[in-house]
Amino acid sequence: MTAVDLPAVPRVLIAEADPWSRDLLKQVLLNVRCDARLDVCADGQHAATLLGEKTYDLILADWELPGVDGLSLLRSVRQKRRSLPFILLSSRNDSASVREALPLAPTAYLTRPLNMESLTQRLQDLLLNEGESVYCEIPPLAPGMTLPAFLERRREVCDGAPLRVDVKTAVQRSLGPEGLDLKQLEDQVHSDPQITAVLIAAANSAGYHGTPVQTLSEALHKLVPGQSMNLILGLALKHNVVLGDPGLVAYAERHWQLSEDSADYARRLARMLELDHQRCYSACILHRLGDLALLRCLEDWRQGGGALDDEAIGESLDAFGAAYGSALRTRWRLPLELRQLIAGIYSLEGGVYSREALVVNLAVQMARLTEHEGLEELAGSKTARLLKVGLPELARVRKT
Repeated sequence: MTAVDLPAVPRVLIAEADPWSRDLLKQVLLNVRCDARLDVCADGQHAATLLGEKTYDLILADWELPGVDGLSLLRSVRQKRRSLPFILLSSRNDSASVREALPLAPTAYLTRPLNMESLTQRLQDLLLNEGESVYCEIPPLAPGMTLPAFLERRREVCDGAPLRVDVKTAVQRSLGPEGLDLKQLEDQVHSDPQITAVLIAAANSAGYHGTPVQTLSEALHKLVPGQSMNLILGLALKHNVVLGDPGLVAYAERHWQLSEDSADYARRLARMLELDHQRCYSACILHRLGDLALLRCLEDWRQGGGALDDEAIGESLDAFGAAYGSALRTRWRLPLELRQLIAGIYSLEGGVYSREALVVNLAVQMARLTEHEGLEELAGSKTARLLKVGLPELARVRKT
């Protein structure tokens, strides 16, 4: 495909088994051509079926697809359309694999972890004329759409929270002479709920096995460093990851600060009690993920032409915040143990709960206190009594 015969609106197929890699490819592509007609699939057989039903202008496929692998898809495509652009993605960077693929003339053979700049440039060359850019207007709300109906509809498909951290700066600060410094990267992004949730979810996806990952540190060490970097940078490409409405920003700042304060208190309490402080920190930093995701959807509502004021924001958070959080944690398949720990923040009604659940519950109660409120009542609470933590211990945690 050349600049002369570029389609007005390209149809693109992405075939990638890993859901987070698939989402990253989708975001990079839509960042180049937001108007692309895009089909995505997770296995080679589905991709082969789509190729038999539709005519595509570009294909991106992973060699390691289950069922029919990407190389077989490329071979099938080349039997019919020798010039169709086909980007083959692979974890194989050995010379034998390259020699096997080259006779089938892939437009590009890209190995993982992907070079985001190189991939973007490839897509620009294939999907845009020189000097061209494509602008996509935000679609208006459907006539008669109410805010509650809009939020109910978006609950199962929302893309998560806005970003608290400038990801490009965070990655740049974490790059050293020997590559990505994981400890430095963790220090840069640990207070961002969206980044934490996405990396934990990615580290627990189908491509990774073993003990469930429940903390940011575990996720960074389980993922290939380049994959972590790509996932983080890919978040910046998504729609409305930076809020524009001052009212929504103010709410987001409060939720971010509450999450961070809770997480800091939980870490200190857990260390004092010789419990898993990283898990406790993780649960608290994520416990407002749903409220933050809701704020991002309210930005979509506003940009679509919907009316929004402080009262509507508050009512929406009360009505939908918890449901958004539950839906996200389930859809992203965060480990059950972590979800149960987060649930302990909100309720300790009945049943048997762990000491870590008591810690996160108490930490959030501490974070909600104003600077003028004392710790006496909290020290006499059921949670503090069960942990055998008194006023002196709570005061020490607060001052640390």
